[in-house]
Order: sequence, then C-alpha cells, then structure tokens
Amino acid sequence: MRSINELWCFPFLKSVAVGFCKRIEALMSSDDQSPPVAAETTPLLDQEQPPREDDDIGQTLQRLEMFLTLLGFNQSSTRSLVLSWIVFLTIGLVLPVTVLELGHCEGCERYQNKSFELNIVVSQACLAVVSLLCVSHNLRKYGIREFLFVDQLSGRMGRLKGHYMQQISNSVKLLGLWSLIGFGLKAIREIIRMLYVPHDQPWLSVLILLSMILSWTYLSTIFLAASSMFHLVCNLQVIHFEDYAQLLDEETEISFFIGEHTHLRRYLSKISHRFRIFLVLQFLVVTASQFTTLFQTTAYSGRITYINGGDFAVSAVVQVVGIILCLHAATKISHRAQAIASVASKWHAKISCSSTDATQIRTSPSGVHLEATTNPPISLRISHSESDVEPIDHYMRMPASHNNHFPSYMSMSAYHRRQAFVLYLQMNPGGITIFGWTVDRHLINTIFFIELSLVTFVLGRTVVFTSE
Repeated sequence: MRSINELWCFPFLKSVAVGFCKRIEALMSSDDQSPPVAAETTPLLDQEQPPREDDDIGQTLQRLEMFLTLLGFNQSSTRSLVLSWIVFLTIGLVLPVTVLELGHCEGCERYQNKSFELNIVVSQACLAVVSLLCVSHNLRKYGIREFLFVDQLSGRMGRLKGHYMQQISNSVKLLGLWSLIGFGLKAIREIIRMLYVPHDQPWLSVLILLSMILSWTYLSTIFLAASSMFHLVCNLQVIHFEDYAQLLDEETEISFFIGEHTHLRRYLSKISHRFRIFLVLQFLVVTASQFTTLFQTTAYSGRITYINGGDFAVSAVVQVVGIILCLHAATKISHRAQAIASVASKWHAKISCSSTDATQIRTSPSGVHLEATTNPPISLRISHSESDVEPIDHYMRMPASHNNHFPSYMSMSAYHRRQAFVLYLQMNPGGITIFGWTVDRHLINTIFFIELSLVTFVLGRTVVFTSE
C-alpha cells in the first residue's frame, strides 16, 4: 500500500489524505485528555439519596401522630379543631345522654340507676376534656418532635434511636392493653345489664349496648392516651439520664458534664411546665369523681350490685390506672435525676483512689510541703501556695510556664473540679415538679394520706350505724 509521500504526483489526493490523518489524531488526543461525560454527570446512588439515620424514628413518630389525630389531639388547623370537638361532643356527651334518656324504663331502678350513669358520663367527659385541651395545646404549639424532645438528640440519634423506638412501642402497647381491659370490663357489664333490663324492641337493646360501649371506650381511650403521652415523655428522658450516666466512663471534661446536666434539667423544667396543669386538673377531677361516687353510694338506700353500680368499678379502674401511669413516670424520672449524684460520687471516688494517675501526691504530716513521687523534689517559687486546698482560680490564672513545673497542683486542681461537680449535682437534683413540689415518693405518700383522711371524713359523715 502506497504511503502519503508517494502521492506527490496527485496533489489533490495528498492534501485530502493529510487533512484526514490530522483530524483522526486530533480526535484521539481529545479522547485521551477529557474524562468520560458519564462519570461527570452521573452521581452515585448514595450521593443522590444520602442515608438518613432518623428515617425509622420519623416513620414511628408519623404513625404515632396519626393515631393521636384519630383521637382528636391534632388541632393544628381551624378545620381539625372544629371537627375534633364536634366528634367529642357527639360521641362523648350527646350520644350517652340520649341513650340514657331513651333507654330508661319504669321499675328498672334495681338494675339501672340513672343518676349513677350520668355521674360516670360527666366524670369521664371531664377527664377527656382536660386531656384534649392540654395535649392538643402542646402538640399544636411544639409539634410531635419537640413535644417528645426528639430534635435535641441530633448528635446522639444513632446511639439512642433504638431505645427511642422501643420505648414508643412499649407506651403504645401499654395504652392498647389497658384500653382493651377497660373495653372488656365495660362490655361485660353492658351485656349483663341488657339481659336484666328488657326493652320492647330487641334492636333497641343492641343499639343501647353498642352506643354506651362506643362512648365509654372513646372517652377512656382519650384519657389513657394523654396519660400515656406523659408516661412516654418521662421515659424518654430516662433514656437521656441513663446515657448521661454512661458518659462518666467515656468523658473526663467537667465542663462537658455540667453542660449536659444543664440541658437535661432544662428539659425536665419544660416537661414540668407543659404538664403541670394537666396533672393538677387530672388529680382534682379524679378526686372529685371518686368522692361524688362515695357520696352517692353511701346515700343510696337500695342494694348496690354489679348490674346497677358496676360502672363505678370500671371507671374507677381506668381513672386509677391513668393516675398511676402519670405518677409512676414522674417519680421514675425524678429519682433517676437524683441518682445521678450518687453515680457521680462513685465515679469521683474511683478516679481519686485509682493508682493509675500519672502523678501521685505525697504530703507531709503538716500538710505544707507537696512533691510528686514520679519527679525529683522541686522547690516552690511562690510563697502563697502553701496548702493543697489552694483555690482553683489561682491555677487557672497562672502562666503556662509555671503550670509545667507543678504537675501535682494540676492533679489537685482536677480533684477540686470533680469535687465541685459532685457538689453541684447534689445541690441541683432535678426532677418533675408541680409548682415547685418535686414529684417523688415523699409527695406520693403525702397525697395518699390526704386522700385517706378525706375518705375517712366522708365515711364518718355519711355512714351511720344505728343500734336497735
């Protein structure tokens, strides 16, 4: 095959061949220097969709918020607010009162007492109103994440996400368990009453049965859901305090510990502020309901059985369970917050008595002369540092060159910082408070004896024994 130089006798063909060769070389050189277009324009899959570590907790909170919306707690808009209260008034008040009026029969007082039924409906409705007002206000103002203090875990979400999801699941299961127990007790009582209280039409008996069960279950579930939300918020803070106790084995900076404890105390203060009205009103309504029941039962001249007075027992079980959920959660987080001081004291004693410190201090019997056993004796150059209880501020103001010559003083400075930290925890225990009263075992004992005194007073005024 002829080369290009041999085509000198054909100038036209030679020029075309040379131009074609140059074009091919230019294309080949450009392909070698430029990177592939696909590598520049096609990002990786993990770059398009970066993994979010709070996807699971977000879905869990979304399902929880949907459940609260079904109960009427989500009142973020005017439409949802009006719809929630219309449903509440219809199912919680209008339906049971109407059924009691239509289902009342003459001569059935032995098996159905209208005043008893109305008292129970009013007490359950009051508890549901308190629950709806308090929880819906907090959800509307803060949202579900800030309401549960989830956003504050942005730096520890990967470590505590599993505990969070487990605790939310446990609270929902606890709510479902007690709601199911209350539903079963109410259904058994209504079925027994339907058998003893006859009506002209069988469908009317079934309608009364379903209406009373629906209304009572709706009201009791709202009350138990609000108590479970407070129980959940407190138990999530218990996770925070348990994680804080574990930090003592990982960190050594005292300022970090004080900062974290300040954040935890601020969270407890927010919880106390948001739920104090709910706790007080819940306690007052339950107390008033129980004393009204006590007055009615002691003043009733007839015989009280499970058929005509069984709703008293069923409603009392639900109310006591709600109170116990709230008090147990509040006392649990209060005692966990107070127990941090003992954990820090143990940590302080363990470090102070450890033999692995870089510098061991040896003090003369008079407590004046200090020296480090790992270094040769060094004469002190300042006359006013004569004791091992020198204030820490003095060493914080000393120049760096002086600090290098006194490792023993820096060790004692660390000791004093730990001691100040333990004293700070002892003087600032924290916990759930209600207008300054810390909810702990002492407050529960006080409440118990107050309730016992009121019960004995009412029984003494109503129950009279006559001698024949």
